[in-house]
Amino acid sequence: MTHTLVPSDRVEHAAVFGRDGAKLGTIERLMLDKVTGTVAYAVIKTGGLLGSHHHYPVLWSALSYDSHRRAYKTELTVDDLCSGPCELDGDAFDWGDRSRPHAQYWTV
Repeated sequence: MTHTLVPSDRVEHAAVFGRDGAKLGTIERLMLDKVTGTVAYAVIKTGGLLGSHHHYPVLWSALSYDSHRRAYKTELTVDDLCSGPCELDGDAFDWGDRSRPHAQYWTV
């Protein structure tokens, strides 16, 4: 019997595929709500030019597990990701700060 729990280290680095079937990137980290203990969102790391990477937040509820691919899928596309908040490698983006809501991200 397959259970529904998974350790966080198995979620990190899992592939994420978009609505069109294209690979968007991998899950870099999960952001947990300290009070409720639930996953708020995942940070998706995408490949960039010359080895740089972009990091995008995606609501956990916007991801679903695809057991055939052993990966996560979402209805988002690369364009959807690019329209939301982003961090480049080395940026000092505060992933816990939701004081600057972004319509494309927080309403997914």
